[in-house]
Amino acid sequence: MVAVAAAPAAELVVFAAASLTDSMKEIGADYQKQTGQAVDFNFEGSSVLARQIEEGAPADIFFSADETQMDRLAGKSLIDPATRHDRLGNTLVVVVPANSTVQIHSASDLAQNDVKQIALADPKAVPAGVYAEAWLKKLKLWDTIGAKVVATENVRAALAAVASGNVDAGVVYKTDAAISKRVKTAYEVPRADGPDIRYPVAMVKGTLQPDAAKAFLKYLDSDEAAGVFKKFGFAIRTE
Repeated sequence: MVAVAAAPAAELVVFAAASLTDSMKEIGADYQKQTGQAVDFNFEGSSVLARQIEEGAPADIFFSADETQMDRLAGKSLIDPATRHDRLGNTLVVVVPANSTVQIHSASDLAQNDVKQIALADPKAVPAGVYAEAWLKKLKLWDTIGAKVVATENVRAALAAVASGNVDAGVVYKTDAAISKRVKTAYEVPRADGPDIRYPVAMVKGTLQPDAAKAFLKYLDSDEAAGVFKKFGFAIRTE
């Protein structure tokens, strides 16, 4: 009798915010080595990912950079509410090109004349941009600075705009600033001034492999995964 090899597990598809790219790639690779379960990622702005899921794109897990996009899917019964929880936190920073001489010691310095353009992820939709706009509005600076804003598709695109020198500054997550040698952090938004940045994760209701999805969600909550997230600068939440 010829033995039949077990079929490999179907690839798990994770839709994750662009700011999670580096950490999740490492976690996915570690998970596959340990379990044999292949994990494929779709990294984009959370609003784009939510829209893709709404339109029926196949996904097993959604890892958003804010509550709004997760709430959007929850309101349409597209995620499993029992699996939803906040896993990470982050901080906003102002970055400038690595060779820039621009000095930014406070949010109000973004209004100075030598800062002509400021890259933000789209403040109308993408969490990093939404957070940045909320921060500047809280400080009553948006009306002054808003005209300088160059909206980008996602936070990594905002980072790239600064790294290339195409803009004078950008507002991105602390974790994004840490992965580029072509930018430098000019100012970190104090916790008291900045928004409460939360990254919720949940299983997508349409998944065809709920057991595999729940197993990966459990791994994301592990100390091992937390170590990777911390290495990339994320704060760990346990809600």
